[in-house]
Amino acid sequence: MKQAVQLVDALKKQLKAHGKTYADVARHVGLSEASIKRIFAENTLTLDRLEQICTLIDLDFVQLIHGMQSQDRQTRGLTEAQEQEIADDHLLLLVAVCVVNGYGLADILAQYQLSEAECLRKLVRLERLNLIELMPGNRIKLRIAPNFRWLPAGPIQRFFQAHVASDFFRSRFDREGEQLVVLNGLLSPTGNAQWQRKMQRLVTEFNDLCREEADLPLAERFGTTAVLAVRQWQSSVFKEFGR
Repeated sequence: MKQAVQLVDALKKQLKAHGKTYADVARHVGLSEASIKRIFAENTLTLDRLEQICTLIDLDFVQLIHGMQSQDRQTRGLTEAQEQEIADDHLLLLVAVCVVNGYGLADILAQYQLSEAECLRKLVRLERLNLIELMPGNRIKLRIAPNFRWLPAGPIQRFFQAHVASDFFRSRFDREGEQLVVLNGLLSPTGNAQWQRKMQRLVTEFNDLCREEADLPLAERFGTTAVLAVRQWQSSVFKEFGR
């Protein structure tokens, strides 16, 4: 299953490199765009369908496998100590979040108050952590895999829970571009697992959208944060009434 996910991720990268969207793929194979998105999100590509999509961008299986192997060498996550190094330096954390979201050096300098030399020092530290590779002209090449994530309950996650979560929810969520939905109900373990799979598909679609729009000018995009969470939980407000 791991290799199937890597193969699909490699195919997505190749499609993006050739300027092809899900709509282009759908037209080429004769399916709806929604069906193509679901196939990619659920990693249910058949060999026949894979071959069809590869012909769209004149790509053979050997090239696709090479791309998958290259992607397999990318960083999927950091150690506790590496994350702690970033969390202990708020400016380093800021630069790390920026580059993970596709910022270039000029973008960071235009949006935040730090000197070029200061920013480059932080970028060099991120290069040592294998998050990025500094290219000629101080261009930034990401070294992280599409499924890169911070450690669950790790230093970065703990930092955001302590310093960002309360600020994030300090909103009425009634402006354009904002929405808050709180769901509550009774689910079996099977239903809960099914819901988590749907959440993961949303994560995949969000990341795909970010990659599709990565070439748009930064002025046409804005920071968007989505929080998806599920747990067995009862509010402490009601616990005193429990049996």
